[in-house]
Amino acid sequence: MTDLNYHVHNRVATIQLNRPKHKNSFTLEMIDEWASHLESAGADREVGAIVLTGSEDSFCAGVDLAVMSQLQQRRSALEWKQVLWDRVHKIAFALERIDKPVIAAVNGVAVGAGMDMALMCDMRFMARSARLSEGYVRVGAVPGDGACYYLPRLVGRAKALELLLSGDFVDAEESLRIGLVNRVYDDAELAAQTQAFAERLASNSPIAVRTIKRAVDQCLRSDLRTSLDLISSHMGVVLTTNDSAEALAAFLERRAPNFKGD
Repeated sequence: MTDLNYHVHNRVATIQLNRPKHKNSFTLEMIDEWASHLESAGADREVGAIVLTGSEDSFCAGVDLAVMSQLQQRRSALEWKQVLWDRVHKIAFALERIDKPVIAAVNGVAVGAGMDMALMCDMRFMARSARLSEGYVRVGAVPGDGACYYLPRLVGRAKALELLLSGDFVDAEESLRIGLVNRVYDDAELAAQTQAFAERLASNSPIAVRTIKRAVDQCLRSDLRTSLDLISSHMGVVLTTNDSAEALAAFLERRAPNFKGD
């Protein structure tokens, strides 16, 4: 049994954290493998979407406490920073480079860096029994894996501070209400529903999907004039591709398209 499972089915790559006895908390070695799988999925023309999930009844409890204990015994402040920047933050940096949709299927508890790993995905689907907590403040730490960046952008500054400063758990219905997750499913349905949605995304034109995701991220950092100038360029490029012609022909002929990614 490996600590990280990876497989591709119907153009959807799934990365599953697989340490259920440790609530799928991660080691530094897992981070390295995780980032490698993300890079592979991002480069694989046969992958159109990516799903991240946990095994059994947990999503991810963050970094393994044994790793934390070892680090605290021998790390200086600079060494701590380098561990985060060079190892743990690999996932955020890899996801920033990937222009394919990434969905977190939050199948159980997600705490601290485990919650952050869900936040950095493009979308979050959540099991009804799952719960989320930033939790860092309870152990005298600051959010070390992007929560201060991602959370305010999803739920606003005030709500983000409430969650970060209290460490309180939020359930699935509250997460949906505040815009933290996209969809909530009964526990038994989460995996199948997430896979089905990911397959829908992966069945679209790869060029259009990648360009839309890239444009959204670019427009979030731009003013209106720059955004519209950018999108006019994107549109001009995309409409001249074979994929675009195939998508229109398939739509008019009411058949499934056959995309080649060019």
